[in-house]
Amino acid sequence: MSDEHFLITGAMGCIGAWAVRHLAADGAEMTLFDISTDDKRLRLIVDEADLGKPRRIQGDLTITEEVVAAAEGATHIIHLGALQVPTCRANPPLGANINVAGTANVFEAAQEHGIRNLAYTSSVAVFGHPDLYDTDILPNDARREPATHYGVYKVANEDTARVYWHENGTPSVGLRPHTVYGPGRDQGVTSYPCQALLAAVRGLPYHIEYGGWMGFQYASDVARIVIAAARATPGGCDVYNIAGSVAPVSSFVEAIIGTTDFAGITCGTDPLPFPRGMDDSALEARLGSVPDTSLADGVAETADWFRRAIADGRPLPPP
Repeated sequence: MSDEHFLITGAMGCIGAWAVRHLAADGAEMTLFDISTDDKRLRLIVDEADLGKPRRIQGDLTITEEVVAAAEGATHIIHLGALQVPTCRANPPLGANINVAGTANVFEAAQEHGIRNLAYTSSVAVFGHPDLYDTDILPNDARREPATHYGVYKVANEDTARVYWHENGTPSVGLRPHTVYGPGRDQGVTSYPCQALLAAVRGLPYHIEYGGWMGFQYASDVARIVIAAARATPGGCDVYNIAGSVAPVSSFVEAIIGTTDFAGITCGTDPLPFPRGMDDSALEARLGSVPDTSLADGVAETADWFRRAIADGRPLPPP
């Protein structure tokens, strides 16, 4: 039995649910912290026998005292709680309060309890439009040029981590996913490819409104990476890119059609204002290895998961 105790913020989200699944398999204790009590993603992803094991706290990231109290007894923190691009665009003050102030509260909790194993998610959104760079695959230290409020908030989080390390000695590991897909991914602009896959399994047409290239990352892999980062020997405040399968959106569409035999999935041509992909050699050097499910295998596994979920009556987003 593991003697680890993980505090997971944003545990009701996609990566959070996958982290719960993997940590339950390891026998780790968990405290799940989220303002939402809607556990549909947990019920979709986590084995039924493990659903009732973690302690659950309905809490607000913007309230320092609640976050600090939730971290009591934790040995590790995985900070995933955040609002996505559309919500931050619609309500920038709310996005800043949750994404920036909420992250500061997580660091306060780590400092208060002496927790030195802290991993958090940043984003590819800290970078700018691909035309701003002279390479398609950005290195870890590429200049940050966020084009969205969400990206600005993620830059602030990376810099918050840096200051907490230099002024308070609180170590952390930041991770920059690009386009996460897989069971449970149903919110945010970059969730559209996964929503298209679910539509194809249901035999329904779907148009992904953008195109271009993206770094596609299987949600299970991202959760494993976040867990490994939280378990890494603490020290510093480094932030790392996650690469995944760098491919055009049209290739994701082809993978959907290939695994479902449903041809009603299409995509646009205009890219999102993010780089094509990112290099994660620095992350691999830090962790030793990085899980990297191929695009074809990840799409096929997700389609199978959706089919089983439909057959079993597990929760999925409505058509």
